[in-house]
Amino acid sequence: MHMLIDGEWVDSQGGGVDAIVERATGIEIDTVPSGDESDVSRAVAAAQQGKRRIAAMPSHERSAILLRAADRIAADHERLSRLLARENGKTLREIRSEMNAAIRIFRGYAEEGKRLLGRATPLDSIPGQDRSLALTLRQPRGVVAAIIPFNYPAELWAHKVAGALAAGNAVITKPPEECPLTIIEIARLLEESGLPRAAHQVVTGVGEVVGAALVRASGVDMVTMTGSTAAGRRILRDAAETMKKVHLELGGNDATIVCDDADPAAVADALVSGRFTSGNGQICCAVKRVLVDRRIHDEITSAVVERTGKLKLGDPLDAGTDVGPLITEAAARRVEEQVRQAVAQGARIAIGGARSGAFFEPTVLLDVRPDTAVFDEEIFGPVLPLIPFDSFDEALDLANRGPYGLQAAIFTNDVRRIMRAYRELDVGTVVVNHSTAIRLENLPFGGTKLSGNAREGLHETLLDMTEQKTLLMSDVFPK
Repeated sequence: MHMLIDGEWVDSQGGGVDAIVERATGIEIDTVPSGDESDVSRAVAAAQQGKRRIAAMPSHERSAILLRAADRIAADHERLSRLLARENGKTLREIRSEMNAAIRIFRGYAEEGKRLLGRATPLDSIPGQDRSLALTLRQPRGVVAAIIPFNYPAELWAHKVAGALAAGNAVITKPPEECPLTIIEIARLLEESGLPRAAHQVVTGVGEVVGAALVRASGVDMVTMTGSTAAGRRILRDAAETMKKVHLELGGNDATIVCDDADPAAVADALVSGRFTSGNGQICCAVKRVLVDRRIHDEITSAVVERTGKLKLGDPLDAGTDVGPLITEAAARRVEEQVRQAVAQGARIAIGGARSGAFFEPTVLLDVRPDTAVFDEEIFGPVLPLIPFDSFDEALDLANRGPYGLQAAIFTNDVRRIMRAYRELDVGTVVVNHSTAIRLENLPFGGTKLSGNAREGLHETLLDMTEQKTLLMSDVFPK
């Protein structure tokens, strides 16, 4: 495949290519250009005209383009889903759901982009300005660099790209180096939907080269990235040189509190799906730390272990597969090392724990102490620690420990506990009687502490991707 620069599908100027493999087999699917700084420079230069073209379009025309793109994605749904399952490793069942979300997101931004309203402010509350009026409107920021992660590439690309285009910005996409093919294919559909030239471009390559160059580029006005906290720190540091807007959604170590009045069967179902069968455990908002009232800890453990033992690990294209491979063998080795470290620090494996290539067995850990690394650090894979607590105060304290604050969940029917958790948990979202592995496009998504610095959603993204501009008209009202 090729990358998209200034309306043309091209190779990298440096001539390099990267192979993209099927995650379950290691077989090469295709190659993409290995972009470099010269490719980024070409794209940024072209975007200066692209941003003028799309900003000049009325919002209803931009809306129509996004709706046509959504229809094209829907018409090509199965082919795109199978391609993404091959290059990403998630189950086809889950990929189909992700593609549905991407379609909804395109349609949502098509509508919300027509509702970027301004305001008129009479200034007669200020002495000397009795006859003055101010108008404040929202205008595009200019050029947005969208850096996309591997775990939910279609859905998160849709949020960033459809949102930016709806607001009238030009966008340069840096797709994930591990699985860029589906984004390239959807970008073709977007081009066919009538976008102005260079309103959207795609530069493939590794983050340390392409992503870093986009962050540093003076012609880029905003960077939006979903990824690791380490990458987010680098982006903030590098973007400071040009004072560009930075929108980050980063890691998480989401805590789930299971109270003594919870239904063990429903809790076990939610924990297993929220940790193991969603993204193969590779989700920032996956179930990461489960705090269980000691009075039902053994019952919850038995139910979770029983369900985990029935999961099928295998080919993501197989309809019977519950958990596919991790994105790379190196990622699986990292999870294996974290589990080994947890055991060395006193944890016990109740089930799972073995790796084969990029596959890692769904694993339940017991006897995890709050003063160990596995409690504080994010494990990006199918590992579930179950930790007992003796009081609700202790559970809230444990949930708030650590550097992340993305989402948290509580299983209880006690409204007072729910409202207290909502008030005291230092996170972006508190989920009740459902796993943390949920994200709805019409709600603000993001976290506190090292989990990010912004909120992403149909309403919030449009505000972030525009800026306010005021017209102050002095003495326009008659005396």
